[in-house]
Amino acid sequence: MSGLPRATLERELQAMQDDLLRLGDRVDTAIADAMRSLERRDLDLARQVVAGDAAINALRFQIEENCLRLIATQQPAAGDLRAVVAAMNIVVDLERMGDHAAGIGRVVLRMGDEPLLKPLIDMPRMAETCRQMLRQALRAFVARDAEAALAVARQDDTVDGLYQQIFRELLSFMVEDPATTTRALWLLFSAHNLERIGDRVTNITERIVFMASGIMHELNPEPGETHH
Repeated sequence: MSGLPRATLERELQAMQDDLLRLGDRVDTAIADAMRSLERRDLDLARQVVAGDAAINALRFQIEENCLRLIATQQPAAGDLRAVVAAMNIVVDLERMGDHAAGIGRVVLRMGDEPLLKPLIDMPRMAETCRQMLRQALRAFVARDAEAALAVARQDDTVDGLYQQIFRELLSFMVEDPATTTRALWLLFSAHNLERIGDRVTNITERIVFMASGIMHELNPEPGETHH
């Protein structure tokens, strides 16, 4: 291949990566804002998170279109092609993570001015772990580092453990006092959205391992599930 087409391909791959990182950054902010809106009962912030989901969706579709055009016009091979295919899969998971953040925002709006059932202890830790995983996964994508991606996937156990803890605690509230059920369920829905975000990051790490090695591994499969 002559120097010119390769330079064009490099430039387009860089633009694709920049767009993907921009999407990841927006999703990271959405998770942080969703959690803050729940902790502070900030309805305005919750509305912003819900409204901001449209921009996340639009950026996802734009990146997908650019990836398809890149494949059609530049015909990347081997590792470059895997990077483009991985990016197309990763933006889907990023967009779904945005949906989960918006889901927390919608819970906050439904709660209105109802007081929280209990102080939030494990849920902010869940959110912080998810955000940390996301940022580390994006760094692994840039570096095409399968080992780093695998290390991120292992952290999903922490997220799942916190979710189980929250689930048991909220269940005991509902059993002891059925009047708390609605408020307990709001928190449970929020925690479940965070748990799904952790699963989505794990999906992203699978794509990074594929991109770096050409091997598709399912990481942290759940019993009875073939994929998330």
